[in-house]
Amino acid sequence: MLGAARIGDWGVVQPARRVEGVELVSLAARDRKRALSYAKKHQIPVVHDSYESLLADPEIDAIYNPLPNSLHCEWSIKALDAGKHVLCEKPIASNAHEAKKMAEAATRNRRVLMEAMHYRFHPMAQRMREAVTQLGAIHRIETSMCVPLFLSKDIRYRYELAGGAAMDLGVYVVNLMRFLGEASGQKALAKNPSIKSTQVKLHDERVDRAMKVDVGWENGTTGRLHFSLWSSTLLKLSARVMGEHGELKLTNPYVPHTFNGLRLRLGERKTKEKIRGEATYTYQLQEFVNRIRQGERHSMDLSDAIGTMEMIDAIYDKAGLPRRGNSRID
Repeated sequence: MLGAARIGDWGVVQPARRVEGVELVSLAARDRKRALSYAKKHQIPVVHDSYESLLADPEIDAIYNPLPNSLHCEWSIKALDAGKHVLCEKPIASNAHEAKKMAEAATRNRRVLMEAMHYRFHPMAQRMREAVTQLGAIHRIETSMCVPLFLSKDIRYRYELAGGAAMDLGVYVVNLMRFLGEASGQKALAKNPSIKSTQVKLHDERVDRAMKVDVGWENGTTGRLHFSLWSSTLLKLSARVMGEHGELKLTNPYVPHTFNGLRLRLGERKTKEKIRGEATYTYQLQEFVNRIRQGERHSMDLSDAIGTMEMIDAIYDKAGLPRRGNSRID
């Protein structure tokens, strides 16, 4: 594990106890005191003095990268070049250009690179996919994720660390919109929609704290993305898909192991479901392990991660805000 980030508790520490054949053996962080404290708390046996030292350890097969967004590309590529498989926290990179460079590194080194888009591995994702196919031609897709984060000094608000609401929560709603469109089986919805308009609330001149984004596909289907770290909408975790045969409403598809709901209306028939399952992070780590064992040399679908970042880039362009990160990485 690179760094001692809080997300590591959910992303790898706890799942490693549940997934057979996985052992969390080492940690490195810029603050050694913090690294030692984290390692002691979670019974991680080895603390390296640097990220470079950890990557050079021949006993390590794979790396979990939960570093700030701005460091995902650099250290994931270094890990891949060191012969390690990489599970990288979302968003996979600061922008689409970086994501493509990471995909090239995974292919070049014949190693698995997987984005930690954890909701995609829960049974609810499969149920969503099944339900969408029953709606017929899709007219509209709406995805929303609003969670209050009023700590103004949090790294999510720091431009130099590739922060912003779009980079934190927006990545989820963009990815879910793309997932639902693709799941419909309609060719037009398998492509990214055009960004029609944005309504932005700013933390500062470069960093967004909330946004509503209207989109449209070539076939006439419309959509809206709504994400917020700080706005009058304190909590909203939902999605809605409207089609010729009915409507699908989702409650908390992003962290479904905490609570969730799926309501499907087909004509006059209405059903309500709660999808059971373990923590999304456990399914995610198991999938990562499966790909390594099966010899897959590319991600689940890095084109999906790249497509998500292309849409995030387009949203920032439309909003008149600078893209995150360095688009000139070689």
